[in-house]
Amino acid sequence: MGIVGATSLGQYLVKKGVITEEQLLQAVRVQKIEGIKIGSALMKLGYINEEQLFNSLSEIYGYPLINILKIDKDPQVIKLILQEIMKKYKVVPFGKESSTVKVAICDPSNTTIDYVKFLLTGFNLDIYLTKYSDMMQYLNEADKKSAEEEKKSDNFNELIESAVIDMTAIDESETKEEETIKVDAPIIKLANKIIFDAIKMKASDIHIEPHEKGVTVRYRIDGVLHNILNLPLQIKSALTTRFKIMSHLDISERRLPQDGRIKATISGKEVDFRVSTLPIIHGEKVVLRILEKGSLQLDLTKLGFEEISLQFFLDALEKPYGMILVTGPTGSGKTTTLYSALMRLNKPEVNIMTVEDPVEYSFQGINQVHVKEEIGLTFAAALRSFLRQDPDIIMVGEIRDFETAEIAVKAALTGHLVLSTLHTNDAPSTITRLINMGIEPFLISSSVLLVVAQRLVRKLCPHCKREETVSKETLLKLGFTEAEIENLKIYGPVGCSECNLTGYKGRIALYEVMPITDEIKEMILTGATSLDIKRQAVKEGMLTLRRSGLHKIMQGITSIKEVLRATFED
Repeated sequence: MGIVGATSLGQYLVKKGVITEEQLLQAVRVQKIEGIKIGSALMKLGYINEEQLFNSLSEIYGYPLINILKIDKDPQVIKLILQEIMKKYKVVPFGKESSTVKVAICDPSNTTIDYVKFLLTGFNLDIYLTKYSDMMQYLNEADKKSAEEEKKSDNFNELIESAVIDMTAIDESETKEEETIKVDAPIIKLANKIIFDAIKMKASDIHIEPHEKGVTVRYRIDGVLHNILNLPLQIKSALTTRFKIMSHLDISERRLPQDGRIKATISGKEVDFRVSTLPIIHGEKVVLRILEKGSLQLDLTKLGFEEISLQFFLDALEKPYGMILVTGPTGSGKTTTLYSALMRLNKPEVNIMTVEDPVEYSFQGINQVHVKEEIGLTFAAALRSFLRQDPDIIMVGEIRDFETAEIAVKAALTGHLVLSTLHTNDAPSTITRLINMGIEPFLISSSVLLVVAQRLVRKLCPHCKREETVSKETLLKLGFTEAEIENLKIYGPVGCSECNLTGYKGRIALYEVMPITDEIKEMILTGATSLDIKRQAVKEGMLTLRRSGLHKIMQGITSIKEVLRATFED
C-alpha cells in the first residue's frame, strides 16, 4: 500500500472527474494561504463534500471506510488510549482480535499512523478510516458521558483533596511545549484519571516510565504488568511533578530517589498509595503501590490453603510460643498471610506487636512499628524494645540478618509466639537458610514450629474460561497421577470485558506448609539436607507448591501455564 501526499489526492480527484484542474489550482492556493490540508481546502471551496473526500482517501490509502457511530465498540479496547489523547489525535481503538487492535482514524497521514503505532506498542494494527464529522460527534458524546461519570463518582474531582493545586505552582523551568500540553489536557485531571482507572482495574501498582520517545504508564494487575498508556514526551516533567506534589516530595530534587505517600477516599473507600521516585537515564520513574484496605482478604480460609495445610497452620497458631516462618519471593502474598494470622489472634487479652518496613496496613488492637534505619530503628533494635513491652505475639516483617534472626529465635524460646518472613524457594530450604545465617541447628529445632512457603497464581476468569484438551503425557509430567487424570477437566484463559481481555481475574495462593515434627527436628540436629527434609515432610502429609497448584487446576481455579510459571517439578 503506497502512502500518497496532498497533491496526489487532488490529482486523484481530477482523474476521477470529481474536480477540474482549475479547481485543484484554486484549492492549492487556499491551502498555502490558510495552512490547511488540500481536502479541507476543496471542501471549503465547495468542490467536494465530506463523503467524496473520505471515499477517495479510503481508495488511495487502502483503509476501509467505517462509521464510528454505528459500529460495535468494545469498551475495554477503547480504554487502551486515554480519552484526552483520543480527542487530541482523533484516534479511537474499537475492537480486538487476538493481538490485533482495530483503530479508527480520520487522518491517514504518516504522522498519525506512526503515533498510533507508538500509542499501541505491542499490538498489531488494523487501520480504518471514519469521517471527521462522525469522529468529532463520537468523541464529544464520549466526553459528555465521561463528565457525567466523573460527577457521579464520590471523589473523582476531589480525588486528592490535600493535593489540589494551581498548575502555576509547577517548576517554571519547564518548556513551553509542556505548558501547551497542560492547557490541552490538564495534568491534574490526567494524574487523577491514571489513579482512578488503576483502582477500577484492580491494579496493585502503577508504573510511570519515561523513555526516549515518550512516557509509558503500566498497571500491575494480578501480578502481571500491562501497558495501559503511551503519552507524549513533553508531558514527562509535568506529570512527574504532579505526583511528587501529591505525595509531598521535593519537586526540585531530581537526582536522588524519594519516597512518599498519598491518602485518598475513592468511591467511599480509603486508599493509600506508597510512592517511589527513581532517577533513570530518561528522567524520573514513578511507581505507586496501591494499598486498598477494603480489598485486603484477611480470611485464612479464603487465601488458598488446602484443608490439610490450613489445619497444620491453625494448629501452629494455637501454640503459646515458638516461631512461624512464611517464605517466598517479593510479591508472593507473605504479608497478607501474616496479617490474616494476626487478625485471627487479635483479641483484647493479648498484646500483639509488629515491626515492619514499611507498615502497609494499620489495624486496631495491634501495635505497629515502622522501621527507620537512618535513625537506628532497625528490625533488631525494635525487637529488643518489644521484649521490654510485655508482648504475647510478635511479628517481624522480615528476617534479613543474623542479629534479627537471633533475637527472634530467643523471643520464640522465652514464651512469645513469633511470626516472620524469609526469602527462600520452598519450606524445607528455610532451615538451610537459617543455618547459613548463623543460627545453631539446636536453636532452630527448638524454636521453629512451622514453615510456610507460598506463591501467587492468577485465577481464571469465571466468565470466559473454557475447557482445554491436554495430552495424558503432559498431565503425567506435570505431576498428576493416573487416577487423577480420569475425568479431569482442564480450563484455560480466553479474555472478555470482565477481565480486561486477560482471561484472568484475581489471584490465589499456592501453599506448602511444613510442621516441624519430632522426626524433622531430629533431621535438623543431624544436619540432613533440605531434600531429605522435604521427602520426610511429604511422607508426613505436606503438600508441595506444585501439588497445591495441581489441586487448583483440578478445581478449575487456575491454568496449567500459571502453575508452571510459579512452581518447580517435585
